[in-house]
Amino acid sequence: RDKMRLEEVLASGTNRRKYIQRLVVEELTQLLTPTRAPVKMKKGRAMVAMFVGLQGSGKTTTCTKYASFYQRKGWKVALVCADTFRAGAFDQLKQNATKVRIPFYGSYTETDPVAVALEGVNAFRLEKYDLIIVDTSGRHKQEVALFEEMQQVEEAIKPDNIIFVMDSHIGQACYDQAKAFADAVKIGSVIVTKLDGHAKGGGALSAVAATDSPIIFIGTGEHFDEFELFNAQSFVSRLCGLGDISGLVSKINEAMPLDKQPELLDRMAQGCFTLRDMYEQLQYVTKMGSLQTLMSMIPGVNTEMFPQGYEKTGIQRIKRFMIMMDSMTDDELDCKKGTALDKDLRRIFRVAKGSGTNPYAVVELLHEHRRFETMVVKMGKAGLMKDTGDMANLNRNPKQVLAKLQNCMDPVMLQQMGGAQNMLNLMKGMDAANVPGEDEGEEEAEEGAPDGGAPKGKLRKKRSKK
Repeated sequence: RDKMRLEEVLASGTNRRKYIQRLVVEELTQLLTPTRAPVKMKKGRAMVAMFVGLQGSGKTTTCTKYASFYQRKGWKVALVCADTFRAGAFDQLKQNATKVRIPFYGSYTETDPVAVALEGVNAFRLEKYDLIIVDTSGRHKQEVALFEEMQQVEEAIKPDNIIFVMDSHIGQACYDQAKAFADAVKIGSVIVTKLDGHAKGGGALSAVAATDSPIIFIGTGEHFDEFELFNAQSFVSRLCGLGDISGLVSKINEAMPLDKQPELLDRMAQGCFTLRDMYEQLQYVTKMGSLQTLMSMIPGVNTEMFPQGYEKTGIQRIKRFMIMMDSMTDDELDCKKGTALDKDLRRIFRVAKGSGTNPYAVVELLHEHRRFETMVVKMGKAGLMKDTGDMANLNRNPKQVLAKLQNCMDPVMLQQMGGAQNMLNLMKGMDAANVPGEDEGEEEAEEGAPDGGAPKGKLRKKRSKK
């Protein structure tokens, strides 16, 4: 409150709402930045990471995600299942490890978790593995015997980092649980899971406060690649419903190769948007991860207004569209003259038969393409796809750009994006965040974020016609 009064005195005529908003974000960001630094990962020696957490928090899946993340960075990684308490724990870890091709160790007969953990760690140490991840049994603060078992495993394997896995859905009850774990073992890092649902993850504040340990990753979905490096500023911004422009730009740049962006924008500026362009854009969308997470990154968009299950339905629809486009010829994809599908029913029936879909589904795809094409043509003619004209002076001519946006974009789509003004603010933010060569982008690359390679689908520019 004193800080707010001081700033209001220093800056007369300031927007009180924006100041309060900024101060809240700053204070929450400070709360999520503990005094202790995260454990530094060093390649060249066998580092052991021990995972602990509540039952059902997604510990086993998170172990695999963590292993997969470092495997993509070139580390030699292995998994050890020391969970002898839960039935099927070793089977789950075995299946997960097989999917991502990571060596694993466990036992169906040994019931002593300390013996399993020690044997597994020693075996992988002899084979010179860089990172050995030990999955332990899920436990509750009231289960004294399981806590003692966790301490025994820690004493036996002597881990370099103990990672507490926290379910974002349990809310403020997290403080007592995290405190109990921190009192029992030396927690080094925290990972927050299940942030792809409606939970905002406010319990993360409690976890950091209880353990005085930094959050290093957040889980944003069930798939192994839905795992992000934690950024306190971005997380708090999304937590407060303010979006995360820098995170959105980073995801776009990861999914879409930088060398392809100017080429696509040039074509769109000329009002050209073919079915092939639509295929590539849909492919990039599927590479960007959870739709719920993407929508939460856009300021002003309320994800609560979307119906339950919209994400699953949306992904299924995108995949169905892509399968239909895989059944088209090159000329049809490039919208060459004389190959328009909507003017030839035989082509529609052929595509439907080849993709195993209904002809009405092909008509729906063509309708969606026409809708986007119309919008692209309008935006191209209005100069909204160029770095010159109104877009070059976005801050100087906001009213002109706003009027053009309202005329060009589909009203329903514009409403879903929070309105024309919100769309304009998003464009300004992305323009400011998308500066090549920024330190933030370089840091992300160093941390081993997946690079945006060219799409590896069935579609190619040149292929033989059947």
